Amino acid sequence: MSGLVFQKLLAIFIAVGIGWFVGRMRWLGEATEAGAAGGNDPARILSNVAFYIFVPALLFRTTARLDLTQLPWLTLAAFFVPVLILLLLVYALQRWRGGNSTEPARPSVQAITTTFGNTLQIGVPLAAGVFGEAGLAIHITVISLHALTLLTVLTLLVELDLARARPDARGLLATLRSTVRNTVIHPVVLPVLAGMGWNATGLPLPVVLDEVLQMLGTAVVPLCLTLIGMSLAYYGWPKTWRRVMGLVACKLLVLPLLVLLVGHWGFGLSGMPLAVIVMAAALPTGSNALIFAQRYRTQEAETTAAIVASTLLFVVTAPLFLALLAAL
Repeated sequence: MSGLVFQKLLAIFIAVGIGWFVGRMRWLGEATEAGAAGGNDPARILSNVAFYIFVPALLFRTTARLDLTQLPWLTLAAFFVPVLILLLLVYALQRWRGGNSTEPARPSVQAITTTFGNTLQIGVPLAAGVFGEAGLAIHITVISLHALTLLTVLTLLVELDLARARPDARGLLATLRSTVRNTVIHPVVLPVLAGMGWNATGLPLPVVLDEVLQMLGTAVVPLCLTLIGMSLAYYGWPKTWRRVMGLVACKLLVLPLLVLLVGHWGFGLSGMPLAVIVMAAALPTGSNALIFAQRYRTQEAETTAAIVASTLLFVVTAPLFLALLAAL
């Protein structure tokens, strides 16, 4: 583990600690019983701010500026195919276990917790420190499609489950119509579609608009990190750790091994491209998983605990995968 990555991990825990202290001191107010049951407690208000303002700005700017012709599609496919496979497997397993009966969003929340990595705060310094400029360039291409791909797929799945669970559901056609409407008119998917539409025109973003979007987008990271700490203070730790550690094991062990197997033996990758995508898959759960959980008011405590636990254990699992890649 390089010194740069360790410093980034330490900075993340300090930011989370600041958020926890603010929540513990209740400087932003109390979480009333109504708030804890689904109202607007301070942690959820901050989550909504991120979900409706800062994240859409980041996604729109990313898609509007994305140069699709320069992307290494084979490397990206070697990463996203196994990631989406695990996402759908976790989702299907949770639905099979009956997670959709009382908490319709639970399968999707569990799926994002096991697949959505911290590609920015930890992934960027890891790629730069271990693989250098060439590896960082590959990692950035993964980042460019990471949130767009996973959040769009998960939004479609969760909105379909919510539509099916509504008491007034009127058959397959009505369910599909409701799902499509709620998926498109969504603070994650809509800015992606709008950004892709702008990208298709070939026009650059106006300087002022680009500046505003960049300014809003840079608020995502610090807000999400402090939000993790506040969520710990307001929601506490989960009552049982068995399910949380299962999610953490999937994220830190199963996902990178799956990317290694599919990338190397399925897509024929080797060397730096393979190493970069495996380490991207090995990253701990990202803070967007918590925003997603709070958006649908499901598994907030478990998701928060999984983020913290996976980030702590990443100090142990990262060197193991680096050693494995070196041996290959």
